[in-house]
Amino acid sequence: MEPPLPKVISATEFKATCLDSLDRVATGELDRVQVTKRGRVVAVLVPPTPGEAVLAGLHGFLIPPDLDLTAPGDEEPFTAEPACCSTPAR
Repeated sequence: MEPPLPKVISATEFKATCLDSLDRVATGELDRVQVTKRGRVVAVLVPPTPGEAVLAGLHGFLIPPDLDLTAPGDEEPFTAEPACCSTPAR
């Protein structure tokens, strides 16, 4: 079996064929796609390493998908005044 072929394409061509390029890298038909702008490589599309694939499989396992990480974590009001500078209660 021949090794997968690398491919070099322009950004314009990549824009038109990006889904096909993703599929071909995912199946192993291509081992990498180099995207160029004005002859200079600006991006490289490669399949994930085995470790990255394992981590992607943990999505929703370590952090529940319904957990809103942007929501406030504490119901108590936040005061921006540090304790050292507040006026003592009388």
